[in-house]
Amino acid sequence: MDSPPQSLTQGSPRLTPVGAAEVIIALVVGGWFLKLLYTALTSPLKHLRGPWYTRFTHLRLKLAVVTGQRIFYIDDLHKRYGPVVRLTPTEVAIADVESFQQIHKVGTRFLKSDWYQRLANFPKPGVFSMVDAKEHGYRRRLLSRPFSRTHLVEHWELVVKAKAELCIAKIKAEAKEGKADVFKWWMLLASDIIGHISFGESFHVLETGEKTKFHRVLEKLTKGAGITVEMPLLRILSFVPIAGLQEMFNANQYILESADRAVELAHSASGEANIFARMLADAEKDEGHMDDMDVRVEAMNFIIAGTDTTGSTLTYLVWAVLSRPALQQELEEEVSRLPANYRDSDMLALPLLNATIDETLRLYGAAPSSLPRVVPQGGATLSGQFIPEGTTVCTQAYTLHRDPTIWHDPLTFDPTRWLPGKEMPQAAKTAFHPFGAGARICAGIHLARMELRHAVAEFFRECRGIKLCRSVTPESMEIINFFLIAPKGHKCEITLRSDK
Repeated sequence: MDSPPQSLTQGSPRLTPVGAAEVIIALVVGGWFLKLLYTALTSPLKHLRGPWYTRFTHLRLKLAVVTGQRIFYIDDLHKRYGPVVRLTPTEVAIADVESFQQIHKVGTRFLKSDWYQRLANFPKPGVFSMVDAKEHGYRRRLLSRPFSRTHLVEHWELVVKAKAELCIAKIKAEAKEGKADVFKWWMLLASDIIGHISFGESFHVLETGEKTKFHRVLEKLTKGAGITVEMPLLRILSFVPIAGLQEMFNANQYILESADRAVELAHSASGEANIFARMLADAEKDEGHMDDMDVRVEAMNFIIAGTDTTGSTLTYLVWAVLSRPALQQELEEEVSRLPANYRDSDMLALPLLNATIDETLRLYGAAPSSLPRVVPQGGATLSGQFIPEGTTVCTQAYTLHRDPTIWHDPLTFDPTRWLPGKEMPQAAKTAFHPFGAGARICAGIHLARMELRHAVAEFFRECRGIKLCRSVTPESMEIINFFLIAPKGHKCEITLRSDK
């Protein structure tokens, strides 16, 4: 008897494990490709100029963020594509003065995006991350009085001055013995000042010269927060029992818990234990609501915003001035003429001191990165291009502060451009925004400038003839950008000796 055909005895072909995996991979890749294609075809920004891949994906921008290159990546795109450039299928970068003013003016309808709340990652929004204009306006009014220059001079200037004097004494002693790392010392100075004002008591790190765990966590916070905003899945690393990962990816919670002391001292009987005591009193007087969690959040906002920012700016100022011996000598001469017990009002009258600070803020302001806003209902025309409602638009000081159509010789560090009698173009006055702009300008601007004046004046009075160590090079001082900027080498060593 003949046997049946082989095809009938074998039955239907079956997928092997390898074959099944290939099918799954093909389906996933195909689905991913179709999604990219759909995004590109339906993107409301497809009419704007930008790299071809920005029609499809956010990945290139995310890569720039997590590698500390965001400001340089966007700046390069503006050089290639102009003042309006598509960054992703839903985000646009803007780099012209008129549009910048339209986006950030007082009363603007361009509100902050939810990126700020995701970056802060606190239980409640603070003044930094509030989106609602009315809520933000009330909190700003509470902050305006205690952070006014008049109030700071009356209540806190002597604290700032004493800490600056202690810091420079420490720097000078180390520089005489060998070398001093001003990047470290300026960070400790800024931390002790803002800690004293926000918490009501100093961290006393200037006395020890050593960072605490709090400060190690704080250093990693902005980097970790910036990375996890772009890659939220990395928050799972906060559960890995490795100290370095815990400090980076769980930093917000650790620092928020440390703010209990700010709450305690804000309610103390002295009434001036920290700057939030005045805020609470004003909130009660106006029948406004500000609870203990609000105090914690705002205390942490100021600790975070007031440490790395001031420390980094002072570091770049010292590097820029010591790289220019003629400028250093002129600045040393100017501050040497201050009276023995000089105050902030005396320093305001020093043209070169203030010009040097402004020029540092122009080129090396600590927060030159994007300020994301959301286009309001009805859309907007920016730099001649229509941008649909709901689009995220961002401007960055890094690009506007280096625009050759706004600034003469923009890449040169030249404090003389700020001296009295020099004609500053209106476009430059509008574009200059190292502390933000409009109603969202940094609430701590007067404190920051007071710190800068006291630190710079005291440094160049007490450390005449100081110089950079050979370890400080243009490469070591290259900027890295994880929301805030810092030197690539994470140090800036100076000395009063000739052999270093």
